[in-house]
Amino acid sequence: MKVGVFDSGIGGLTVVKSLLEHQLFEEIIYFGDTARVPYGVKDKNTIVRYSLEALEFFKNFEIDLLITACNTVSAYALEEMRAQAPFDVIGVVEPGIIATKNALTNSDANVLVLGTQATIASKAYETLLAAKGFNNTTAKATGLFVPIIEEGLFTGEILESTMEHYFKDLDHPDGIILGCTHFPLIADAIVDYFNNNVILIHSGEAIVEYLETHYEFTQKHHEPKIKFFASENPEALRKVAHNWLDLPDEK
Repeated sequence: MKVGVFDSGIGGLTVVKSLLEHQLFEEIIYFGDTARVPYGVKDKNTIVRYSLEALEFFKNFEIDLLITACNTVSAYALEEMRAQAPFDVIGVVEPGIIATKNALTNSDANVLVLGTQATIASKAYETLLAAKGFNNTTAKATGLFVPIIEEGLFTGEILESTMEHYFKDLDHPDGIILGCTHFPLIADAIVDYFNNNVILIHSGEAIVEYLETHYEFTQKHHEPKIKFFASENPEALRKVAHNWLDLPDEK
């Protein structure tokens, strides 16, 4: 199978990393809308328009499946994309909910959802969690994490101060949904902040769990082809991808 992965920027590479680790696809096409990132501060109509434009890009490739790695797109534009796509389109919110239910068997668990302003405002996670019986949910917009991560600050004083700013008044969560594809890159720091006593759910592993449940994969692909595209400065995205994914130069 050939899969497309769409993100507003570089954060969706964390989903690509999970796909590579599980060797599910023969070819991966990645597109980051780096010219217009971040989506998380934009209004719904703009998010939908940008997402449909990205969908047109992927129609140039014979992909079998498109993953919208961006939580904001998954919250606001998924149905519109599905209506116009000639292939299956999967978002990250529903798989994240399923993964949460599997990881936290007690519906009384204290769940913390982290995401961009737009994702949190959509209440997509809270609504679906409530439908699964989880009613002890706190949603927190933590958009400052995105530029910090894009600066490569995965540890250190700036990140620690930002976590303290966001988390200091919260009850200790049992589980945290990392509702932005950037956030797995600071997963270790978040776990440390909560004294190594919290379960994290992030989009990459949730997507893999969902895919393996809903699709049949007959073989492993040890060296998939990977192509990276961006709406602005694609070379910079490719450089980040090679560093984050530890790819050999020929990829």
